[in-house]
Amino acid sequence: MSERNEIEALTCTSRRTFLLAGGAVVAGSALATVFPGIVFADDRDTVFKVAKYPRKLVASTKELAEGKPVRFFYPYDEPHCSSSIVKLGTEAGGGVGAGKDIVAFNMMCPHMGGTLDGQYCPEVKVQGPCPIHLSTYDLTRHGMTIAGHATEPLPQIVLEEKDGQIYAVGVLGLIYGYASHLAR
Repeated sequence: MSERNEIEALTCTSRRTFLLAGGAVVAGSALATVFPGIVFADDRDTVFKVAKYPRKLVASTKELAEGKPVRFFYPYDEPHCSSSIVKLGTEAGGGVGAGKDIVAFNMMCPHMGGTLDGQYCPEVKVQGPCPIHLSTYDLTRHGMTIAGHATEPLPQIVLEEKDGQIYAVGVLGLIYGYASHLAR
């Protein structure tokens, strides 16, 4: 390698590197303007939009027993909106309460809509398997898929706790059967 090439290699960016970096910046800027409501959840590697809904009382901390899910409907009183709140006994992503261990999830598998009601395993804190393709979800990590065909995590119901009362206030992820969070 000539002396000039060595100096350029140490001090200059190649045209190819410059164009690739510039393209990445332009693409990132374009995505930020197309998807303005995007947020990053605590430890999810994927980007999800939090849909806000009216606040709804779903449980009290006193009535929740560890490992015993309680069913409720949110955001609508419809079968696709069947959800479950559970006290895991272990701190969880998005958890509320004194131990940050109370979480809630929609009970429709995001892959093909199989019902996950009654499929909670308290020993390992997972929901599933789905009866259609055996997708299973880790409730301590925002409903992350740990087995099966699902490519999206289980939609998490965003909770708030105040004075021992737990309220559902939104949904993190898209509920199966809805084209958007605006559809009903």
